[in-house]
Amino acid sequence: MRLLTWTFAAYLAAVLVVTLWPSPQSTDAPGWATATLDFLQSLGIPITLPVLEALANVVMFGPFGVLGVPLLRGATARRRGAPLGVWHAAAVVTLAGCALSVAIELTQNLLPGRVPTVQDVVLNTAGALLGAALAAVLVLTVGARRPITG
Repeated sequence: MRLLTWTFAAYLAAVLVVTLWPSPQSTDAPGWATATLDFLQSLGIPITLPVLEALANVVMFGPFGVLGVPLLRGATARRRGAPLGVWHAAAVVTLAGCALSVAIELTQNLLPGRVPTVQDVVLNTAGALLGAALAAVLVLTVGARRPITG
């Protein structure tokens, strides 16, 4: 559980650096985006910058759900003696991902070169939801395979 906690902390730190680092005033696409677009288009995948940025927002918050569900279940198990239900945990983690995204977007409003959007909140929340759903399915699948002892 300690490794999971540290992994989640490192992930959150990375998200905060990526989303809150002041950006220079520029209308150019970020270097990572143009390099990724060039690579994908060389493979014959027709993708545009807005689509790539939307996918990046979803993917960026996927780990929030994947890591958050087992962390929340572990924390509630230690405090209450029983873990939170897997789908309940997924819902709570999704809402927490949404709250984090709203906080990031509100903070971006104060930073030079950052432009907050409702679209980012929706896409980040979708990423947290997809990650939480994946974690829930994995928990249920692994739990179903464990033999009942007693």
